[in-house]
Amino acid sequence: MIRTLSSRIERLKASPIRDILSVAGQPGIISFAGGLPEGSTFPDVGRLTAVQSDLQYGPTEGEPRLRSCISEQLYQRGLHVEPSQVLVLSGSQQGIDLVAKLLIDVGTSVAVESPTYLAALQVFSLFGACYQSYQIDDIASIADTANPALLYSIPTFQNPSSYVYTTEQRMALAQLCDYKNTVLFEDDPYRDLAYEPCDRTPVCSFVKHTSWVYQSSFSKTIAPGLRLGYLACSKDLLPHLVKLKQAADLHSCRLSQRSVLRLLNDDTAGHRLNHLQVNYKMKRDAFNASLLRHFADIATWQVPAGGLFFWLTLRHPLSVPTTALLKPAIDAGVTFMPGEPFFADGRPCASCFRLNFSHTQHTDFDRGLALLAAVFKQYTTKY
Repeated sequence: MIRTLSSRIERLKASPIRDILSVAGQPGIISFAGGLPEGSTFPDVGRLTAVQSDLQYGPTEGEPRLRSCISEQLYQRGLHVEPSQVLVLSGSQQGIDLVAKLLIDVGTSVAVESPTYLAALQVFSLFGACYQSYQIDDIASIADTANPALLYSIPTFQNPSSYVYTTEQRMALAQLCDYKNTVLFEDDPYRDLAYEPCDRTPVCSFVKHTSWVYQSSFSKTIAPGLRLGYLACSKDLLPHLVKLKQAADLHSCRLSQRSVLRLLNDDTAGHRLNHLQVNYKMKRDAFNASLLRHFADIATWQVPAGGLFFWLTLRHPLSVPTTALLKPAIDAGVTFMPGEPFFADGRPCASCFRLNFSHTQHTDFDRGLALLAAVFKQYTTKY
């Protein structure tokens, strides 16, 4: 029997999405829950060869050629960083963990969007964060509150709402962080999954004075199983983040780094990304058509300009929290992601929920959404 556990373990909550995905993989279940890419978009693993040196220990910061490649891509996005400012991660979730370790103690004030990425809340809460939630369309509201030490934001195809910050909102957020001397942590894993024109300039590129971290991932555009992401940051933060990564895993998988570098430099890289965008746009449109057939009288939503999710708001209140609908939905053969875990304030009934369209085959959209709509109607006060 374990005699003594860290006090922070009391703040550690299981990831609701991981729990749901364990059920979603069962035969016969149609899943709209997780943000899983479509398996057919993954690269041909037979082409991802390795050399013997990849089996040896490597640099904590990442392979130099990959860091240079990432630096060049960021420069094209408008974020001018040197390769020495890039840290390769074992998935972007590691970046959230490293930044939290660096900046959050018990009681540290952290500003987050409302709603925001639930796995970020899971990590920040573990380290004892106190939250200041803000509405994306009311960034100025943060100016009226105490100074947050850290501001976490997903400005492009936000998870879960798929909202895209306007140019003015991006500049305002950077200016606010400069004014408050708040560290800006920009999470940008969906930026390449764009289906309509919109501003995707990194907010960090507008920062003038304060410290900042920008991170992204190869999970959505290449393959999540490679577990590879990266961050770039202001020079004052990098030495500390490198040491934290050393303590965590020494370095990210060198086989994955070589595979990603080869795919990024492949002559067909641009064609592959374009094919991915076209495929997901077609699925998004097919999903929206099915939503209109089955949810138009139940909920409202905006068609996302990119990313992997629809965020729905119910027209009428539920008699129970959306989390309570998971079991009847699973019993009916379908899963979704309830809204409550995405809110830092722990609201008991959000009347919102997230649906993923990338993973499930489009031929299952109609059947799955019809099943899910029937479940919601059973618990909506209007019906």
